[in-house]
Amino acid sequence: MNRAKITIVGAGNVGASCAVWAASQELGDIVLVDIPDFADKTAGKALDLLQCAPIERFDCRIVGTADYADAKDSDLVIITAGIPRKPGMSRDDLIETNVKIVGSVAEQVARAAPNAVLIVVSNPLDAMVYTAWKKSGFPPQRVIGQAGCLDIARYRTFLAMELGCSVEDITALLMGGHGDDMVPLPRYTSVAGIPITQLIGADRLQSIIARTKNGGGELVKLMGTSAYYAPASGTIQMAEAIVKDKKRILPCAAYCRQEYRVGGYFVGVPCVLGSAGVEKVIEVELTGDERRMFDASVGHVKELVNVAERFLGR
Repeated sequence: MNRAKITIVGAGNVGASCAVWAASQELGDIVLVDIPDFADKTAGKALDLLQCAPIERFDCRIVGTADYADAKDSDLVIITAGIPRKPGMSRDDLIETNVKIVGSVAEQVARAAPNAVLIVVSNPLDAMVYTAWKKSGFPPQRVIGQAGCLDIARYRTFLAMELGCSVEDITALLMGGHGDDMVPLPRYTSVAGIPITQLIGADRLQSIIARTKNGGGELVKLMGTSAYYAPASGTIQMAEAIVKDKKRILPCAAYCRQEYRVGGYFVGVPCVLGSAGVEKVIEVELTGDERRMFDASVGHVKELVNVAERFLGR
């Protein structure tokens, strides 16, 4: 059988959860890669997941390794490697550390799988997508960041909880960066075609948007660690669109130059995802207020990238 080959770099909570979702959907054969210090643990996670196959009824090969040679000719590579921000660590310290990690990963991936599409999940997301693009040398349409799918999932979940309806009936759009940099677009949010503004009052809707923006922080307070099930699920939603060439319209951190007058940065926008990666960036009309919020978000992305640029040549 000619199955897709998916490599996931970083076998921690997010990477391992990506592997579970991908296997359960039979998206392809899976390679889990982590550093040599974790080689046995990575191999064990892969074997443990593989032993779910007879029960969950999926067929694919799953291996865990520290050798990028096993990622040879992957169709899709998901990068979750990197460290979370620790107490006392500055933003610049985090970026410096993760630029080194993600940059090294991107270089090794480019050698092993030069035709792959990259999905970057590592934080700070917008700076790490830029880092992966620079270090891989890939065309920008084959380097994509995952944040919007997660944010939309949280938003839709909170709206469904408020309305007591199915999440399947909610369609929504958010743009810009992750968290506080998120640009909500209630005008493009509806429930079974009904505008959300007809179902939820303005003040309550703003409270739900605020909770969405702080969705990651809420989970850190509850769990003591960053989220992993939902970030992984959002990543695999993108992966499915790519490996199955579904042409789905999803919010992703995509390279924009003329689009939205961004000028050459990766920012959260609605995209058509298919086998070539980002096949089109969709430009929606923005009001004056929405445009100002989006421009402010892009400005923060530029600040992060400027910091990352200081470390990219080292």
